[in-house]
Amino acid sequence: MDLVLGIDAGGTSSRCAVRTLNGDPVGYGRSGGGNPTAHGAATARSNLASAVRQALGACDPARVRAAVAGVAGFGTTPGDLAELWSALGLAVAPRIVGDAEIAFSAGTAAPSGTVLISGTGAIAAAVANRSLAAVADGYGWLLGDTGSGFWLGRQAVGRVLDTLRHGAPPYGQLAESVADRLLGTGEEPLGPGVVDRVIRAVHARAPLALAELAPLVTAAAEAGDAVAARLVTQAAGHLVDTVSRVREKDATSPIVLAGSVLTGGGPVGHAVRDLLARRWDAPVTVAGDAACAAAWLAARNLVPDPDALHARIMWP
Repeated sequence: MDLVLGIDAGGTSSRCAVRTLNGDPVGYGRSGGGNPTAHGAATARSNLASAVRQALGACDPARVRAAVAGVAGFGTTPGDLAELWSALGLAVAPRIVGDAEIAFSAGTAAPSGTVLISGTGAIAAAVANRSLAAVADGYGWLLGDTGSGFWLGRQAVGRVLDTLRHGAPPYGQLAESVADRLLGTGEEPLGPGVVDRVIRAVHARAPLALAELAPLVTAAAEAGDAVAARLVTQAAGHLVDTVSRVREKDATSPIVLAGSVLTGGGPVGHAVRDLLARRWDAPVTVAGDAACAAAWLAARNLVPDPDALHARIMWP
């Protein structure tokens, strides 16, 4: 029985899906981050290998006829990971593609359209015939990623500091939850006296840890916190503006939303969908599992009806 293999490796986790050419699940593996920039090349390779071995299980890796991998940070040349694939016993080296291409295919079988990703970072891309045609943002937390989880966390801390320094009790759910996460204040009264402690707590953590505060923003917005609600509105506006830089005004092709900020059913995702509907008359879908999408990309040229296979793999 022939198999296909898909890999989705990012800074947080590596996932691998193995499927038959009929779309039946064979195995699934999860491991740590596979981005060498975040974890170092040796650790990233080790995590990738672990995810692949878990997914293959007892299957002969030589049965894998095709494979696709989204492995940011290693580059797109086969030699970057050739030794790893060989050590895993794969007879074919996975084709390396960008995470935006995989995310787009995780939401639609269409060959062309637009994908918007907002997780820790944020990027929008135009996809033409399953290849990137244009990209906006995705510059990383220091230079861009506007509307991302990191952006929400950073903006939240700034607003909370202003609230604590210049406002008066009650400070609201956002201020309370952010201060509690950073300081563990519990019953300690909030106010100007904790501003310096909040600043020190933020600088004592890795910069990207600010993205962990994004769920506090969305929870506070859903609870009616006015400051958090404004941040949600601003994030959605920034993200849709990013889409407009890669998408024609009259485009009717699909728009796929991916990343934790947009796919969890929270207020940013809802606001983004509302804004997209005002600008474009086009279907908007939410991306499914990216590793499964990578497996579909590997299989699509090996089967007579790739669209039907997409439905079986992505939404069984």
